[in-house]
Amino acid sequence: MAERSVVIVGGGLVGSLAACYFAKRGWKVDLYEKRQDVRQPEHSCLVEHRSINLAISERGFSALRRLDPLLEARVRELAIPMHGRMIHALDGKQTSQAYDVFGKHINSVGRNALIRVLLDAADSYSWVTLHFRHELVDVDFDARRATLRNAETGHQLDSSADLIVGADGAYSRVRQRMMTKVMMNYSQTYIEHGYCEFSMAPINDAFAMDPNHLHIWPRGSFMLIALPNPDKSFTCTLFMPWRQFDQIKTGDEAVGFFRANFPDALDLMGEKSMCAEYARNPKGSLVYVKCTPHTYKNCAVILGDAAHAMVPFYGQGMNCGFEDVEKLDEIMLATLQASGSESTETTQLTDEQLLSALDEYSATRAADTDAIVDLALDNYVEMRSSVISYSYLLRKQLEGILHRLFPTFVIPLYTMVSFTSIPYAAVIRQWNRQTLWLHRSIYAATATAVLGAGLISAQLLGLRMPALNQVARIFSHNY
Repeated sequence: MAERSVVIVGGGLVGSLAACYFAKRGWKVDLYEKRQDVRQPEHSCLVEHRSINLAISERGFSALRRLDPLLEARVRELAIPMHGRMIHALDGKQTSQAYDVFGKHINSVGRNALIRVLLDAADSYSWVTLHFRHELVDVDFDARRATLRNAETGHQLDSSADLIVGADGAYSRVRQRMMTKVMMNYSQTYIEHGYCEFSMAPINDAFAMDPNHLHIWPRGSFMLIALPNPDKSFTCTLFMPWRQFDQIKTGDEAVGFFRANFPDALDLMGEKSMCAEYARNPKGSLVYVKCTPHTYKNCAVILGDAAHAMVPFYGQGMNCGFEDVEKLDEIMLATLQASGSESTETTQLTDEQLLSALDEYSATRAADTDAIVDLALDNYVEMRSSVISYSYLLRKQLEGILHRLFPTFVIPLYTMVSFTSIPYAAVIRQWNRQTLWLHRSIYAATATAVLGAGLISAQLLGLRMPALNQVARIFSHNY
């Protein structure tokens, strides 16, 4: 069987994991990244302040585990468990909200540390060649050729392969070129909120707050969050409407805003440090992207943010991107073995089989990625506002009780998203069924209680009791 090769554009988290998967299956891999190699000390700051801290959960770990259990173990060593949300009230009172009644948790992990591990893993395969400071210029999919420019020399080169993978982020050039070849349904939406990162240094060589929680200061239309780091600091991120960012023009105004809304956080961060970071750190935009299909013939596929950028409020961006790689590998391997082959090297796929695998991947994956993009947007409202509402807390408590009693029948939404591998679209369907069932159960219980009280009152007052068929008509009526 002839050697198969793949060009991967984008050497971030998803691209580097994809390189490992393809190399494991026998593919010759050329990975191109436009930035410097962040493993080099002089370039290690390139990922700082460019994105919200990462939260890795079951879907991300599942993709690492399928590739190599030792890699999963290595990443777990870097992670800090977060067992729930710690809600900070305006008066400084803190309330813990566990993520799961059985103790399951998400994990905080630094982007810099994780990308180093994945690049090292990719580098360990003899079939993988990493090319840094190379930017995509053009793609000829039908010729299976990518043209790239070396940013240091200005030299252009052509890189040919059987398959071209776009893992080059929300503003993907691979996706842009693909849109000229397929009738792609595509949408890009900016929300009217931005973000700015801050740091909270250790106090006396210890975490300033409980490190095993994701800390949230919910304030209705905006919020501050904080995730722990291995060096015992916290990365804090302020999310709020752009109009509010625009209203803060001086250091004194920044201090006043934090003092009015996050006084306990400001005390721990320090006024001077907060002011300096507010002035220095970029204010990032929040965008989500949906598109379909994710593939072109048997020539190209887009993964991660290139196919489904999302806002960060479910902590699923990286997890979903890792799951993309895992699902693509599952489908390619299943397609090969359905032909009777016992090999685990997907280089043995024929062109027709590769086309079938990519078509199946796009057809099944797009619905799931659209679903998590929507869920992530909805979760922003929950984090900044709903977490302190009585109706949210009541439902969370009730679902927790029912989940403990019937763990496979009633599963909270957060549990399905973060602690299972249930397809995202199926998560929404099950959640809608549970919501309908829960509402009907509450209605029935309330109606029964009201009717019972009415019957007892009628009996005490000597009134005529209704016949059973009259009661049945009351409950069978459609409301």
